[in-house]
Parts: sequence; structure tokens; C-alpha cells
Amino acid sequence: MSVSTITPCSQRGMALLVSLVFLLLLTLIGLSSMQNAILQEKMAGSVSMRNQSFQSAEAALRVGESAVQLDTYSLAVCNGTTQCAPPGESSSLLAAGFNATSGVTWIASGSGFYGVQNIGTAVTAVNVPSNTSATLYRVTAVGIAGNSRSVVESIYAKY
Repeated sequence: MSVSTITPCSQRGMALLVSLVFLLLLTLIGLSSMQNAILQEKMAGSVSMRNQSFQSAEAALRVGESAVQLDTYSLAVCNGTTQCAPPGESSSLLAAGFNATSGVTWIASGSGFYGVQNIGTAVTAVNVPSNTSATLYRVTAVGIAGNSRSVVESIYAKY
């Protein structure tokens, strides 16, 4: 009766090969998890920047509305369709100053800018007493945080 027995010498490194394959799989799972974590970190940073730019734009808008609210505030009525349209440079604005195309003077406020346009008068406006003439101002504000930019506008009726 001949019984074949397996001796430790006959394995010839099979345990090492299996261990290396498992180590490779664990490494790939670890790399995938790290890439996922990095992606989530970038997305969270982007949402944070977007929120900061929106808050900056809202704050600049409120400052612009407060400026228009003053009794001493006056601004010439815009002329032509180009100067009465919402300012197109709001999507690329980087510094305060006058823009000749839109006729808007941009004013720095915190980490944003605001510009005001006098778009004329109206007899009928929201929250204005009937038969009262109101001057309408468009207040446009831009907030910038990192690579994020937010633009908000309001129409302010002053009577």
C-alpha cells in the first residue's frame, strides 16, 4: 500500500503567491477608497465656496440697496438699450470701477461688488402706494470666493 503524502517542500511558494494576490486586491481597494475620499473633499470645498460667494453677493446687494435708500442718493437715468440692460460684465468682473459699455460704476463691498442702474420711473410698482410715481433702481451684486462667482439682482422702487 503506497500512500502519497504532501510534504512542505512540494508546495513551492503557493502560499506566498496567494498572499501577494490578496495584498494586491487590498491595495486596489485602498486606492479606490482614497480617490473617493479626495473627490468628496473637493465637492465639499466647492459647495463651501459657492455658499461663501452667494453670501458675499447677498451682503453686497444689501449694501447697494442701503445706498439707494438714502435721501441724498441720485443717479442719472440710463440711456439706450445697452445701458438699461442687466450688466453683462457681472460674469467676468474682477475689480471695482466704471464700465463704459453698461454705464455701471462697480463699488467694492467686502469680498464682492455692487452696481446700481436707474432704469426710470413707474406709476405702478409693487409695495408702492397707488398713484405714486417711483424711481426704479436695478442693484446688481457680484460675490467671489475662490473659483466660485454668484450674481444677484434686485429692483428697488424709491418714492
